Order: sequence, then C-alpha cells, then structure tokens
Amino acid sequence: MKEGCNPIPVKITKLSKRFNNIKVLDDINLEIHDKEILGLAGSSGSGKSTLLRCIQGLEKWDEGIIVKNGTSGFVFQDFQLFPHKTVLENLIYAPIINGKKKESCIMKANTLLKALGIAQKADSLPKILSGGQKQRVALARTLMLDPSILLCDEPTSGLDIESITDVITVLRQVYDNTGVCMILASHDQHFLSQITTRTVVLKHGIV
Repeated sequence: MKEGCNPIPVKITKLSKRFNNIKVLDDINLEIHDKEILGLAGSSGSGKSTLLRCIQGLEKWDEGIIVKNGTSGFVFQDFQLFPHKTVLENLIYAPIINGKKKESCIMKANTLLKALGIAQKADSLPKILSGGQKQRVALARTLMLDPSILLCDEPTSGLDIESITDVITVLRQVYDNTGVCMILASHDQHFLSQITTRTVVLKHGIV
C-alpha cells in the first residue's frame, strides 16, 4: 500500500460458509473500497444476507479470511428495535452500556433523529411507527456507535415506493455527511442502482 493511502475497509478472501452441508457462500473474493457504497444483489437464498452477517461477525464461516479496517454497524432487515422502549431509549441503550454518558447520548440521539426527519417520534414506541420510520430509527441507532462501515440487510424490504425514496434520501444524507463505507444487500436492483457506486450479484453463493 502506498504511503498516505486509506486502508481497504473490508477485504474478503476465499470465503466459504455451509449450512447443513449446503454451501451458501462459495469461495468469495471481494474488496470494498474506501467511501464506497457497494450493493449486494441477488434473489432470496443467494447468500447476500449471510455474507453481511459474516462481515459483522454474527455468523462463523468455514474457510477464508475477512479483514476489516474500522468498526462496522449492522441494520437488520426486521429492525430489531426494543418494543418496550421509546425511540430515544432504543438509540441511547447501547452507547450507555458501552460507558458513554447519558446526557451526551441523548444530545447525539436527538441530533440524529432531527437529521433523519423523525425528531417528533423520540418518545414514541416502535409499534406505532410506519415501516419507513422504523427503518430510520434502526439506522439512527446504528449511527449512534459511529461505525466506519455500515451494513444494511434489505433496507427497503416491505416498504412502499414513497418510503423507499425516503430511505434512499436518508442513506445519501448519511453518506454525504460522514463518508461512511456502505454495503447494502437487496433483491431490489432498481433501488441499488439509485444509491450504490458499484453492485455485485450473488447467485448460489457465488459472485
């Protein structure tokens, strides 16, 4: 690497993963570049969500190497918000557990919610939010930890056209403001074409 060059955020070498002797990832070689928005396209069962989970460390793999330069945050397809906590409480929970001061966490959370256009939902429970609003809350919760790599699993799944447009706008705002590297897994190639700088297609676990 030349002096002054940024390290590659994610480098994947000969990665393979099996479930019950079925190879869901087959010898994956992939580099995600600095400040890139990479799309992972493919139908259900192609391996894209499994690849994201391996990058995040949520799944163990059988062969290969994943090297990450920086911290990654994961936005789940089903959001995984705490149903008994308000939007604000969902955002500040993890940072406080990790030793951050509550007052500074609240300030940061309110700033993120305002930036994402849902400041008025800070005291609401997730059950009253729309799908698009839940997606924004899940994204804000991940950004609370200042990841340098953002992983999103099917960020537009189950959303209507208006909400999908909102998600694209929000992701662009996050990218423009932070320069965070993004990896977006989606079966919706039209969505990916509007936001990504590069897209790779997975089929039967192969790029």
